[in-house]
Amino acid sequence: MPPDPVHGIGGPETRRLDGRSLARHEHDTAGRRRPISWPVVIRPIAEGDWDRWRVLWEGYLRFYREELPEATTMVTFERLWRRTEGLFGFVATSGDELTGLVHALVHPSTWSTSCYCYLEDLFVAEPARGTGVARELIEAVADEAATRGAQRVYWHTQEFNGPARSLYDQVARRTSFIVYER
Repeated sequence: MPPDPVHGIGGPETRRLDGRSLARHEHDTAGRRRPISWPVVIRPIAEGDWDRWRVLWEGYLRFYREELPEATTMVTFERLWRRTEGLFGFVATSGDELTGLVHALVHPSTWSTSCYCYLEDLFVAEPARGTGVARELIEAVADEAATRGAQRVYWHTQEFNGPARSLYDQVARRTSFIVYER
């Protein structure tokens, strides 16, 4: 099973934005994981994030074995930082380092007079997995969606993505819908 881009194994606790725990891990010389405490900030994607965002974006695409044309990546980033066409995104930062990203889209619904929010992409860099970053990114989307009047936030994940699904089971309810593509 490939590594999970969203949620890994938890670890010792340190302070996080909302006062709950957050820890980052690196490997010591014997290959054991050890925590490193750090403050994390979740903020909207900015124009100056391009180079660091792209590293995370490429990691996300690799995980799903996808390739996109350069033009698609550039247009996606511009839509995200400009917050156009219903798209918006956040990054998790630790100092100058981007440790995670999330992208979402607010759209109308035929089942509601308000809108819905689709959380399309969520990725956390390997050293920050299992630290609470993914949960905070989801919360940032939920907050922004509520500000925009969205009735619900929803997302898809692959069935094999067990660690991510473990987190999702804690922060949302699973539905019985199956996704088809054409």
